[in-house]
Amino acid sequence: MRIRFFLLFGLLASPLARAAEFFEQAPISYSAGVSNDPVAQLAREWEMGRNRITPTEPLAFLRELLAKLGVPEASQVLVFSKTSKQNSLISPQTPRALYFSDDLYVGFVPGGSIEIIACDPLLGPVFYLLEPPAGDRPAVVSRSLDCLSCHASARTEEVPGMQIRSVVTAPDGHPILSAGTHSTNHSSPLTERWGGWYVTGTHRGVRHMGNLTTDPDHPQANADAGSNWKTLAGKIDTTRYLRPTSDIVALMVLEHQCRMHNLITKAGMEYRRALWLTKTLDLSVTEEDTTTSAHRVATGRASALVSELLFRGEAPPGPDGVEGDPAFQTAFAHNAPKTHDGRSLKDFRLYGRIFKYRCSYMIQSRAFAALPNKIRQLVYAELRDILTNSGGGPDFTYLSASERKNISAILDATHQAWRN
Repeated sequence: MRIRFFLLFGLLASPLARAAEFFEQAPISYSAGVSNDPVAQLAREWEMGRNRITPTEPLAFLRELLAKLGVPEASQVLVFSKTSKQNSLISPQTPRALYFSDDLYVGFVPGGSIEIIACDPLLGPVFYLLEPPAGDRPAVVSRSLDCLSCHASARTEEVPGMQIRSVVTAPDGHPILSAGTHSTNHSSPLTERWGGWYVTGTHRGVRHMGNLTTDPDHPQANADAGSNWKTLAGKIDTTRYLRPTSDIVALMVLEHQCRMHNLITKAGMEYRRALWLTKTLDLSVTEEDTTTSAHRVATGRASALVSELLFRGEAPPGPDGVEGDPAFQTAFAHNAPKTHDGRSLKDFRLYGRIFKYRCSYMIQSRAFAALPNKIRQLVYAELRDILTNSGGGPDFTYLSASERKNISAILDATHQAWRN
């Protein structure tokens, strides 16, 4: 069967309804902007009859889609709370699977659409719904703007972005919002993480909120029941997913990466908007001018990025660390730029902290490379001061002299823009 692919940019939510959002205004014009992200590029190939996905069985289709997009299957994590677009299909028995690479996020729930977030160099995260082929019906992808109702809020830095939430969850999957929610990133204590998520792996000496549901009338008292699950086999029907795991290390990486992507998007959008407004008043203004509001925006956003890149405020992963699926760790590090002796910013530690070298691999991402040059140069300058001159004051004393030296050496060897 010939599967045709249609990329629909029909607006699912009027940009006029979001006109007050700065990212909908010039020069960004998010909703009206044409994306050049990997999903849009793949769509164009399919429209020209190239690189099509032929399987129609859901898992086979998903597996080939992930392979074409370069998203590892081993990154699978599962969320069972009803906190996404396809709530009617999601439950503790049928969780939604998420897969991710450095620049892409793919969501799959049995019987539903495939959700994709692709990071565009200028627009930032772009949201898609992919309807897999069924019978004679071709696969259809649409760019979804109604996702912004949740994915452009205070939880995403007020720009289109990702959010990871931890919620107390009822047995049917509905979040019990009266019990409180947590927006999760690398600074969140493990005791507040993963409510509404499945978690596989080992974590000694600390308990999290994952793997459990709570009856509002009979609160769950035994947190140990959700601890140290090695597999989800026997818990759910794992034959409906690509793997029987929801890896604890993948979850920790995902939380950090989503926060980094949001801060990168905010920095780029705010600076481009501020510079555009400045130039409408004075065409002679340049990016080198240090007296403008655009320069102040760039300086503030760069400092926020440096703090996140250096894992300031990171919560330790328990007194004895965590252990996850080696398959994810291998897949995650597969494309890591390495020094001559094999070191990289993707090297894990998993006790005391997530990574061995506390400078985020996201500094080597496409999203970071697409930032305005002024912001990148301000980030590099602040990083150099902290890493080579012991700058940064008391906020960065957690970085030892040897760790700063190692980070500098890795950046020198693996990051060309840093060297320049």
